[in-house]
Amino acid sequence: MTVPPSTETDLWISWPKYHELIEQLALKIHQSGWKFDKIVCLARGGMRVGDVISRIYDVPLGILATSSYREAAGTVQGQLDIAQYITITRGTLDGNVLLVDDMVDTGLTFRGVRDHLREQFPDIEELRTAVVWWKGHSKFEPDYYIEHLPTNPWIHQPFEDYDTLRPHQLQAWLRKGHRET
Repeated sequence: MTVPPSTETDLWISWPKYHELIEQLALKIHQSGWKFDKIVCLARGGMRVGDVISRIYDVPLGILATSSYREAAGTVQGQLDIAQYITITRGTLDGNVLLVDDMVDTGLTFRGVRDHLREQFPDIEELRTAVVWWKGHSKFEPDYYIEHLPTNPWIHQPFEDYDTLRPHQLQAWLRKGHRET
């Protein structure tokens, strides 16, 4: 499956490009020389980013569910909800923590989660942030990012096809071969 050409208002990302961008982000963090003990990814968009970076660095991965884009099929930001608990594989959040997501759009989620983590986990020594995309209108600048998008395009990520796919459609979906090789 090929993706349409990107424009100033729409950025189309294929699976291979998506994985390449995550790998570039992992390399950028490494090249900075900063060492972190744990990763927290924001569900859902940051889960793949966090998973890949956690595997590359062999550090525990925590998952924190957040939600603010629920209106108009996920295109309008509303009130930020942060889960009460973090799921993490080992221990608790302490030391140097890397907070990851796929993008920072307005910056409200990142700022809210950063403040929440510092308040709830006083043993965090340093908290840095990493995203693949940093939109130009954001009020929050991440510590690490790969692409700065000054025109604030809508990012069409490859996994968004699953947002409208339902179980009863899977057989036809697989027959059509909607996967990129």
